[in-house]
Amino acid sequence: MMTDDLVAAFAALGAATLGESGGLPMAPRIRAAWPGARISGRAFPVVCATADNLAIHVAVAEAPAGSVLVANVGDEPARGYWGEVLTTGAEARGIVGLVIDGGVRDVDALAAHRFPVFSAMVALRGASKTEPGTTGALALVGDVDVELGDWIVGDADGVVVIPQGRLTEVLAAGRARATKEEHLFTELKSGRTTIELLGLDDAPIDRC
Repeated sequence: MMTDDLVAAFAALGAATLGESGGLPMAPRIRAAWPGARISGRAFPVVCATADNLAIHVAVAEAPAGSVLVANVGDEPARGYWGEVLTTGAEARGIVGLVIDGGVRDVDALAAHRFPVFSAMVALRGASKTEPGTTGALALVGDVDVELGDWIVGDADGVVVIPQGRLTEVLAAGRARATKEEHLFTELKSGRTTIELLGLDDAPIDRC
């Protein structure tokens, strides 16, 4: 399947379905920085030195178009590691979004750009730009190990990582789950209950 097809296919299924279909959900602290942000694309991992975002600037310069930057910022997350300046540079280079286990700022500007950002917090204090980090290597982000080429999906429910060696498997499982849920919706609208449809045992429930 072509990359453009994967972008649409994974985005259509969404993070919640993929997270129940073999994808690896990131910790709930990783949330959309602005309402309506959605992302689907291949990961380009970044590891920053503590309180420093030089590695992110390097990643913006070298990541392939279509990449999602996925950044670990070390032991001091409460800084604004990303803002409107980096967003403008990333857009010009075809980068499609950011997932960062730390702070971002200029949130209104990020929303105005419609640039998808998922972060652990919003933070005002800036970061230095002097310490070396790594780009393109393994990064632990949102309590999930992310490798170059893994697939990232983010939406209002959170962020999920699909390992690159399991893209076809997880996509098929996600589509099967979505089909099953459509059947459930139809049955529920007809008056059936989740107790019936899911085979749940209501015997332990105390009734007055």
